[in-house]
Amino acid sequence: MITYPISKPYITAEDKKLVLEVLRSGTLSLGPMTVQFEDTFAKKLGTKYACAVSSGTAGLHLALIAAGIGKDDEVITTPFSFVASANAILYVGAKPIFADIDPLTYNINPENIEAKITKKTRAILVVHIFGQPADMSKIIPIAKRHKLKIIEDACESIMATHRKKLAGTFGESAVFSFYPNKQMTTGEGGAIVTNNKRVHDLCSSLRNQGRSENMQWLDHQYLGYNYRMTELSAAVGIAQLKKLDFMIRERQKIAAWYSEHLSSYKDEVQTPYIAPHNTHTWFVYVVKLLGKKIRRDAIIKNLSKRGIASKPYLPSIHLFGFYRAMGYKPGDFPISEETSSRTIALPLYIGLKKQDVRHISQKLISLI
Repeated sequence: MITYPISKPYITAEDKKLVLEVLRSGTLSLGPMTVQFEDTFAKKLGTKYACAVSSGTAGLHLALIAAGIGKDDEVITTPFSFVASANAILYVGAKPIFADIDPLTYNINPENIEAKITKKTRAILVVHIFGQPADMSKIIPIAKRHKLKIIEDACESIMATHRKKLAGTFGESAVFSFYPNKQMTTGEGGAIVTNNKRVHDLCSSLRNQGRSENMQWLDHQYLGYNYRMTELSAAVGIAQLKKLDFMIRERQKIAAWYSEHLSSYKDEVQTPYIAPHNTHTWFVYVVKLLGKKIRRDAIIKNLSKRGIASKPYLPSIHLFGFYRAMGYKPGDFPISEETSSRTIALPLYIGLKKQDVRHISQKLISLI
């Protein structure tokens, strides 16, 4: 039986070659590959600076510190995201304030943001979900009216655009993740991009134990962290960036095949919606199961029996136990909760053929 994982990194000879170069060099951290990766990534995004870190989560933590977010501050964000986006707010002693999502794009709904603003609100942490930017043309004016900073969690949406502007280039800073299931990978790793030199310099210090600008080994200016990216990860990142445009085109092609096969079943599934003025770069392909009697988890289990991996994407963050302890409860964000109960991610990775997508789609529909 042919099996289909939910995701798979696209690794070629170039990736392996650069990793071997690092191993032969003997410099496995704080070396030239990291510098080259940062320079190349910043150029790709069109930002002045990029700071490579050990993960997207680490990047969000540092971006919030650099934005001056701290104890008792409030940051508005989405409940429909990977948990790290909200957890990073807790890391700095602030409180995540959730605003419900758009029922089509699954991004934070700008119409729900303003009512959440209080005297304690300091920032909006926007998550560009699944490969598609949030509606920044409506979010930015809200932030400006209330003098709030914007931090972008662009971990899932590299090279996606809103009104021809790249995700990650709207706010004071933005964070990207290069986990193996993303559009590009460094194994583990992430990056903070910004046009603000102060933000970049602070993040660069904090990721390396708060080391001073003079880079002396035991001279530390801040309480820092061990959030460095390794030279091995940076080497993979350099090779991945060379083929990023190709990899995104391939993911777009596979997503189009899914939509082609599933769009005939409008009573069974809601295929992903791409908002006007957006481009989508497809971190995952997520469908929403329709019909009142659908048992989503049973379908996931039965797809697995047929060799097809799938996952519930995503649980609503406010319903995790430690968020409920903060006072959140079922019913607080009904659109997010309803979406969480019905969405399912299907296999998406380079190497899937049109007949594979047809097979996966047919199995899904037959189970429904």
